[in-house]
Amino acid sequence: MSFLEKLGLGPKKHSSAPVIGEKKKKQEAASSFQNNMYIRVLIILGFLVVLFLSIPQPSFEDKVGYSIGEPWKAEDLTAPFTFAIQKSDEEIEQEKETIRQSTPPIFHREQNTLIATESKLDSLFDRMQPVLEAYHQWQQGAQSQSAGTKDSLNFIRKKNNANINLSDSAWNALLRNYRLTEVRGQRANTKTAPPAQFIGPHLRNNLGNIINDILQDGVINRPKDDLENSEITVRDLQKRTEQTFNTANVRDIPQASQYARYRLSQLYHEDILDPAIEIFNQVITPNLIYSADKTQAQIDEALANVSTTKGAVAQGQVIIRKGDLVTQEKYNILQSLAEARSQNISTTEQWLQYGGDVLSILAIVIIFFFYLYLYRRHIFMNNSMLLLVLLTMSMICVASSLVYQFNDISLYIIPVAVAPIILTIIFDSRVGILSTVTLALLVGLINSNNFEFVTATIVACCLGLFSVRDIKKRSQFFFTTPGIVFLSYAIVIIGFSMTALQGWNNLLNDLMFVAINAIFILFTYPLILLFEKTFKVTTDLTLIELSDTNLPLLKELMNKAPGTFHHSLQVANLAEAAAGAIRANGLLCRVAALYHDIGKMENPAYFAENQVAVNEHDKLKPRMSALVIKAHVSNGVKMAREHKLPELLIDFIKTHHGTSVIRFFYEKAKEQNDEEKDEIQKEDFKYDGPLPETKETGILMLADGVEAASRAMKEPNYQKLESLIDKMVDERVNEGQLSKTPLTFQDLSVIKETFLNILVGIYHSRVEYPDDEQPKDKKEKEASTPSDSLDKEFKKKDWEGRSQQSVSDYYNS
Repeated sequence: MSFLEKLGLGPKKHSSAPVIGEKKKKQEAASSFQNNMYIRVLIILGFLVVLFLSIPQPSFEDKVGYSIGEPWKAEDLTAPFTFAIQKSDEEIEQEKETIRQSTPPIFHREQNTLIATESKLDSLFDRMQPVLEAYHQWQQGAQSQSAGTKDSLNFIRKKNNANINLSDSAWNALLRNYRLTEVRGQRANTKTAPPAQFIGPHLRNNLGNIINDILQDGVINRPKDDLENSEITVRDLQKRTEQTFNTANVRDIPQASQYARYRLSQLYHEDILDPAIEIFNQVITPNLIYSADKTQAQIDEALANVSTTKGAVAQGQVIIRKGDLVTQEKYNILQSLAEARSQNISTTEQWLQYGGDVLSILAIVIIFFFYLYLYRRHIFMNNSMLLLVLLTMSMICVASSLVYQFNDISLYIIPVAVAPIILTIIFDSRVGILSTVTLALLVGLINSNNFEFVTATIVACCLGLFSVRDIKKRSQFFFTTPGIVFLSYAIVIIGFSMTALQGWNNLLNDLMFVAINAIFILFTYPLILLFEKTFKVTTDLTLIELSDTNLPLLKELMNKAPGTFHHSLQVANLAEAAAGAIRANGLLCRVAALYHDIGKMENPAYFAENQVAVNEHDKLKPRMSALVIKAHVSNGVKMAREHKLPELLIDFIKTHHGTSVIRFFYEKAKEQNDEEKDEIQKEDFKYDGPLPETKETGILMLADGVEAASRAMKEPNYQKLESLIDKMVDERVNEGQLSKTPLTFQDLSVIKETFLNILVGIYHSRVEYPDDEQPKDKKEKEASTPSDSLDKEFKKKDWEGRSQQSVSDYYNS
């Protein structure tokens, strides 16, 4: 007894009926990839390494499993140590925005601005004087009617050269004032009154005083509307001082101009006020210069000093009690505790936590490996199939690890259902369900022990598997299965949301990611095609495609060998029905039956179902005829490989006759041997094999023989067909043709009954008309005798007594 059997973990012993061929197959060479134990160990170790690398970096922060608005499900939580309460991201961002808005902009005071402005003002009036004199000269000449044109041109030239940007109205006002004062001055020289003076010098002095007053307060070089703060910082680099001013105490250029107009309006009339303002606007220069670099540096310094904490929780203080709702404040405290633990975790604690995750992963995958070893041994012992299974599961685990790195992405986007669906289609639903549970537990473990995710994934994936158990159409991939997975996830998520009193935002967010998850299922179909080509497996999808009788190979069979094609269709019906009756793969049997005789296309006229009048075997000796008949098997294998049929179907072509004897030509050869005295070797009339090794290949052998024999029967009825089927099946059992298949006598009984029901339906009796009445003595001959009935009854009881015995044991005995 092995160690596993002592633990009660040995392979399950079926009590219903022992199977044929339970003996182990001979192991292949140690270098074979399929059965090499060392390669199998490497595959398993590689899978475990992928899982271990998928575990997130250990930290207490990873273990938070709560949301705002949910009740606290654990026991009362007290602070294990004193820790600071971290501000939320929103609070920190709001504080930073306040700093940006409240930090006053920095301006540098330029000490030389006043001197430069006064120089510009003096220069402007100096350049204005020649223009005024030229104008006076022109006007004086015009009155005396001498050289008027020359003086006007001189005036225009000097005005342009002065480069003083004044409006025409301003120039006219100043020129009139100057001309008037000059005329009055000339008249005053003949009288005792003092001469009148030009307004220019007086205006120059007043403008200088106003500019001095304005610059003393400060003029900034930015519009006040662009300033977001009510204060500015003024730095004097020469005096090394820094002052803060309210923006109401300084002026920008428009405000300075407005202030100057106010001052000048108290001194001059409107005709001089406008030129004075234009002159002011030309010479005024800001003396407070904005420094963007210094301002940003000050903001950055303030942002760097922003505190990420806001108070503390003392050791032993109750943080939250069982049943309390997790509010935003409580959530921040819980997050702060997790972060404090993460920062204070020691290397030993990190390795302990990582070791715990490793042990949990081992416990989960060991269950899955035990299932494969005990109940799906053909997968576990085949390295290619084991690699396919573990590679499919590894893709989901790696995807889960990548999604875990993004806090804004929900776990429900992980397409866990893809792997179980692939495994269900390639293998069976039980492997799919076990992989579902395994992946749900692994992904839940990687993602902070998320119980809701594990539950929703198991429910959704299992229901999705049931939709592809017997997949018949591609539309199931694009409509049915994604819809079932989405609805299943949605129902479970809504249930948990209602229980936890979650808000609509979280629910809608999860449902959005579930919808994306369902879309990923569409990629299952191309992945299956990739795995079929890579690992040489045949799924029901491929079989469905190959069952189309409009495919070129079957079309060729129908045209070249119509009798064989019709025979194949009948065998397909028999095999599919029999397989379904004993819960074998009916689709596989049907498709294999369609292709099992394609080799007859090489010489269709040598097979009875295709012969019309001439029998080609009449020209050949029995041994040669047997060679031609046997060749249809090897020819079929050759044609199947040329048309790239799956090896699974090629096995049916090889084994559908096993090593049975070509009885007709063997008996004919013996008859001729009695005349010619030649030695007859029975091996020359046997098919080359091999023997069938699966239920499906055994069913096809029986269906092929029964259908061919029933065609040769004259006037078939229920009794004749029943006897024929019994005889054919018994012969195959006694010859050992089924000794390597997992068929039981109970299966054979069901198969025979299925064959009989179908053939009776095909060869059903018709209504007898008077002209078709048979002689009474002939009907009596066809009636079964009492001895025949006794033989059938005895055989039936004998089979019932052997139903629990394996055919292989019966054959060996």
